[in-house]
Amino acid sequence: MNHRERVKAILNYERYDRMPVVHFGYWSDTLHKWVREGHLCPEDIEGYGDGNQTDHRLDQKIGWDFNWAGFFSPNSGLFPCFERKVLELLPDGRQKALNPEGVVVLEKPGTTSIPSEVDHLLKTRADWEEHYRHRLQWDPARVLEALVHADDLQVPFGRGGLEYLRREDRIRPCGLYCGSLFGIIRNILGVTGISYLYAEDPDLYEEIINTVGELVYQCTAFILDRVDTFDFGHFWEDICFKNGPLVIPTVFDALVGPHYKRITGLFARHGITLVSLDCDGCIDALIPTWLHNGVNTMFPIEVGTWQASIAPWRQRYGRALRGVGGMNKNVFARDFAAVDVEIERLKALVDLGGYIPCPDHRIAPDANWDTVRYYCDRMREVMNEG
Repeated sequence: MNHRERVKAILNYERYDRMPVVHFGYWSDTLHKWVREGHLCPEDIEGYGDGNQTDHRLDQKIGWDFNWAGFFSPNSGLFPCFERKVLELLPDGRQKALNPEGVVVLEKPGTTSIPSEVDHLLKTRADWEEHYRHRLQWDPARVLEALVHADDLQVPFGRGGLEYLRREDRIRPCGLYCGSLFGIIRNILGVTGISYLYAEDPDLYEEIINTVGELVYQCTAFILDRVDTFDFGHFWEDICFKNGPLVIPTVFDALVGPHYKRITGLFARHGITLVSLDCDGCIDALIPTWLHNGVNTMFPIEVGTWQASIAPWRQRYGRALRGVGGMNKNVFARDFAAVDVEIERLKALVDLGGYIPCPDHRIAPDANWDTVRYYCDRMREVMNEG
């Protein structure tokens, strides 16, 4: 079996020959640290991106089989995005800048940590109509100019990428990245802004959700009408924190749920039965909406302080719910013994079926090179014993 066949067999509760060793990419600082330590050469990480040839070569050096985030990603966000520009230089070396989503952020040059938000362009209906609505409309260029990782090249969908995606000889799974139905709105407005908008202008709140939902639907339909050899669909949200969602679950179900159902219906009509969704944090309160509306694979199952696991979800929702993730990435900063304990925990979850272990976020700069390699080797041994 190749990795495409393995993934579909595992997540559909069918027989498979072995469990693949899967990851979710790296922080840039992690790769640069490993270069400084002599484990990698600068050319080993040049041009790194999820699912590209640099990623594949790193898989071979470290011991992974593939990166789950090997998607084809059309532009389902702001189009065009805002031009990034520095607005103010501060005495302490930090700067206020307008980011591509129209958010004013406070950042420190040379660091890769997430910058704090200072202000947002979108506050009122006038802001929406002047700055945002036209940037969230369907345009075929969103797909035709999007890049496909085709062997050693990156090829636009409309100039060779489509033909590559139609090939059936690909050995790694490839998902169709649909984008976000609510996370993008949270990014644009901020948590405080989106909360106030729901209270002060519910009509605009709903209009923004419907505009984004229609855009994601049109992007997905345009692609699937031309190529339906994807192994799974995929959404990104990141709308939960350690104590639960950053949106009222009943509101999310009523306003966003129908858009998931409409889009996952496209996948079903094209014979694609697996749809995963990336959301960090404690997601339990939103799982019913996703599962009821065709999203059946939770990712990356961030363990966190709340100890997320597929086990209680499986007990509650049965085999309809699958999972990819749930490996505590913090173990990579510890010793081999900690890795052994984590793998034994994961093995019990694998035995439930419909589940593929994967680090619960990108591999962080505190990860030890030898520990990551040991994890890959031990996963391959332990998960395939007998």
